[in-house]
Amino acid sequence: MPAGMKTPAKTPVPNQPVVVAALYHFARLAEPETLQPPLAQLCNEQGVKGTLLLAREGVNGTIAGTRTAIDAVLDHLRAIPGLAALEHKESSAHKMPFRRMKVRLKKEIVTMGVPDIDPLEEVGAYVDPKDWNALISDPETVVIDTRNDYEVGIGTFKGAINPETHTFREFPGWVDQAGIEDKTKPIAMFCTGGIRCEKATAFMRAQGYENVYHLKGGILKYLENVPEEESLWQGSCFVFDERVAVTHGLRESDEILCRACRNPVAPEEQASPLYEDGVSCPHCYHTRSEEDRARFRMRQQQMLAAKEKARAGSDHP
Repeated sequence: MPAGMKTPAKTPVPNQPVVVAALYHFARLAEPETLQPPLAQLCNEQGVKGTLLLAREGVNGTIAGTRTAIDAVLDHLRAIPGLAALEHKESSAHKMPFRRMKVRLKKEIVTMGVPDIDPLEEVGAYVDPKDWNALISDPETVVIDTRNDYEVGIGTFKGAINPETHTFREFPGWVDQAGIEDKTKPIAMFCTGGIRCEKATAFMRAQGYENVYHLKGGILKYLENVPEEESLWQGSCFVFDERVAVTHGLRESDEILCRACRNPVAPEEQASPLYEDGVSCPHCYHTRSEEDRARFRMRQQQMLAAKEKARAGSDHP
């Protein structure tokens, strides 16, 4: 192969389920910028797609690819000093849920914007999925969903508080206004995969709350391990890829993504006269102008035409 030419990316074997790996690990990485190029190269060589974030506080991301490709990337990550204990959660998709691969350098692997919050120093106590129901069923427990409002909108645990945040940066401010005065009460926190809870519980501990707990492995691990008939989860769990959301057993659910506002759209919302594929949904219709919708409609037509052209081209040798 000529010098400077990139190795062609591998693609998943047709009809083989795509493996989706969600991962994060807090660690002290002295020079994350040196880790980026070889990691990006390996992902591209293996045909892996998704996003990985690197920062001095660790790694975070979700990637998808063949079984062999995902294993290669995970092995590479765990060989990095400080990441040997990295855990991940797996699900599958019937097609590749990401369009490209991004390996990015960040100040934080999950952005809270509060200096000196270090989950390696102090966090809440982990609770295994099998023990979670008992904790959140205790009437003394304050159950807090640390995710954003559009995520909570399609599913959450029974009785959980929705802070109604738009970004994770707003969570510390919500805590200040929430009025949880008794700092000895048990507080149970959860998020999609566990990473936001790591920082959220570290923040709560720094604020003087004594009995703080978080769901180990997040909602994804709970939905994977807890039988549906025993579950206290209601609805679907938003995931940040083209599957949109999953439910018990990590099965893909029926929500789709609004291409105009990136909000999940439930089946009943898809039946709304305010929903138009690629153009609008009940979440964003009244916040957009007719000019916006005309632009989105044109974009949608261009996308459909490009897909049709690609499909027609694949019918020929």
